Parts: sequence; structure tokens; C-alpha cells
Amino acid sequence: MLRLAYEHGKLARLPVIRKLKEAAPREGFFERAQYEAVRRRLNPDLQAAVAIAYRFGWRVQEILGLERRQLDLEAGTLRLDPGTTKNDEAGWSTSRPSSSGSWASSWSESEQSSAKTGRIIPFLFPYLSGRRRAGQRRRDFRKAWAKACERAQVPGRLRHDFRRTAVRNLVNAGVPEKVAMTITGHRTRSVFDRYHIVSPAGLQAATRRLAEANGHVSGHVRAAAP
Repeated sequence: MLRLAYEHGKLARLPVIRKLKEAAPREGFFERAQYEAVRRRLNPDLQAAVAIAYRFGWRVQEILGLERRQLDLEAGTLRLDPGTTKNDEAGWSTSRPSSSGSWASSWSESEQSSAKTGRIIPFLFPYLSGRRRAGQRRRDFRKAWAKACERAQVPGRLRHDFRRTAVRNLVNAGVPEKVAMTITGHRTRSVFDRYHIVSPAGLQAATRRLAEANGHVSGHVRAAAP
């Protein structure tokens, strides 16, 4: 705003504004065992929701807003419409048929809810029971999440940690960064880099691979020695 005023002669000079120091990013990750432990303690429909968050790094509110038309079980694809994400861009992801079973389960439960209520329910993750009207769009599941984390002995974990986890898993799996950014919905490289944090487990794995490589090289050197 100040630069615009300066360019139009409304401001004599631009003031010096020093940016605040950027806070260090959170380092929360879900290792596979932790994720599975929490997931097992959630209801089936929520298991499907967190599976999407873990695999693709989508925000919880983006996932809960998904409609059945956005899921193609035959192709194994799931897409986010433009305007439904934080950066207003579309997102899409694919999955092997064997790993999209939770999507089919969520679809089936939504179909059953439609049959019970006698009306079409467009949402992939509607409320199925409880004090809220069955078929309404699910808004959140903070209490169920907190309880599942406590039972899994990882209290206080954030669902947003799935975004960091997905970035790390995609990059470590060899997915090109541009493709990974498209899947997770990161528009800028700087934000993506903040999320691509090396975990302690990743450092340990790298150390093991380095030790194995060094041992392999040493073996060749000994074999070549006269």
C-alpha cells in the first residue's frame, strides 16, 4: 500500500520497515507407526479422512468439504475444486486401487446415510449419527482426534502435522518437487521448503545408508589390495 502511494506521488518517501524474524517452523511429523496407532482409534469415516491427510497433505477442512462427485473410485482419483482450498487452486491426487479402500468405505457410508434419510447427501464425510442431523456436512472432529491421540499415547499432536509428513514422504519417495507441491497444494517454494524438514528418523536412515555404502566401498578396497 505504501509503495503504491509512493508511485502515485501521494507519499514523499518510502519508510524503512524491517521485517520481523521468521519463526522457526514446527517440526511435528507422523511416523508410520504413530499414524496407524491414531487412525485405528477413530471411527471408519474419520479413518478415511486422516488417510487422505497423511498421504496427500491436504488440510482437514478441505477434506471434510469433499463431495462424492469429486471421488472417482474406478480411476482411483480424488480432486479438490478451485476455490475450496486456502490458495484457491484446484488439487488432485491418485491412489492405487488397493490403497483406496478407505475411500470406498466412506462412499458406502455416505450412500447408506442417503438411504436412511431418504434424501441425496452430496458430502463424502457427513455426520452419520449423534446430536447433529445425519447427513449434514461434518465441520470438525477435534474431540475425537484428541481422544484418539491420547489412546495412541501421542497426546497433543496436531492434524496439521500431516502436511509436513506428506511433504517429507513424497520427496523421500522420489516424487519431483513440482509434482509434490501440486499434490499438497503448496503454491510457493518457500512455504514448501519450510515444510520439508528432515526428521530424526530420516537422519538415522541416511546414516545407516552411508555406513552401508562405506562398508561396501571398504570391502572393494580390501579385495583390490595385493
